[in-house]
Amino acid sequence: MLLNAVRGFCMALADSVPGVSGGTIAFLLGFYDEFIHSLNDLMGRDNEKRKKAFFFLAKLGIGWVIGFCLSVVILASLFETHIYQISSVFFGLTLFAIPMVIHEEKRAIRGKWGGLIFTAGGALLVFAISWFSPSSSEGIRVSAEALSPGLGIYIFFAAMIAITAMVLPGISGSTLLLIFGLYVPVIGAVKEFLHFNLSYLPVLVIFGLGVVTGIVAIIKIVKMCLERYRSQTIYAILGLMIGSLYAILIGPTTLDVPKAPVSFATFSIPFFLLGGVILAGLEFLKARLEK
Repeated sequence: MLLNAVRGFCMALADSVPGVSGGTIAFLLGFYDEFIHSLNDLMGRDNEKRKKAFFFLAKLGIGWVIGFCLSVVILASLFETHIYQISSVFFGLTLFAIPMVIHEEKRAIRGKWGGLIFTAGGALLVFAISWFSPSSSEGIRVSAEALSPGLGIYIFFAAMIAITAMVLPGISGSTLLLIFGLYVPVIGAVKEFLHFNLSYLPVLVIFGLGVVTGIVAIIKIVKMCLERYRSQTIYAILGLMIGSLYAILIGPTTLDVPKAPVSFATFSIPFFLLGGVILAGLEFLKARLEK
């Protein structure tokens, strides 16, 4: 119970930050396959597998909800005031995770150098998405009085695409929401709802429906790729993780009040190393709790 709650908590913290993917956290903590299979089994016909998947995802979900609410209520201000330190932490977390993934998946990728083209493709994909992320956005008004059928459809499909990115390692769903101009409005809507402002409930329901639809649409594809084309998929995931390093560096430009990208002057080596320490700590915790 505790292990999966901690996993979900860490995923939520990553999902709330542009440039970082909760899928990456799941991958580097070693439960990405189980996560994907559980989502797939939950929609399957095997009652025993569905029951097992439900309990696994429920435990994960408890930690995710706690982490996300903390991000919205408390940590959001840290991203605004200490973005360079936070970016340095996630840069270290992602960079140190890459050799760990290579080590864990060495059997799948050893000797299959042709898969490097998938690594290049994955890195270029994240680079392209990050490049088109706006440097500033006042977002879109999403309260009940401003909600129109057209805006509702737009939010639904944006949520579908964003959750796809959150499930896949390397691509940040928050960055995609920024591209769509919805990151600030959605975070704001969640904040208002947590303060019992129910005028934002309709947009959150529409967003949630888009999320569920996106999960149903992508999970079977991801599961098939991991089972039939594992080496190519691992190479592609490594590319997504490499590309996400660039997304993290330009993360400050995507804040509600944009700041300059991370530079040598603003990059924090202590916080970068802290990312590695956090990763080592999570690995230690995983090993202890799995005994």
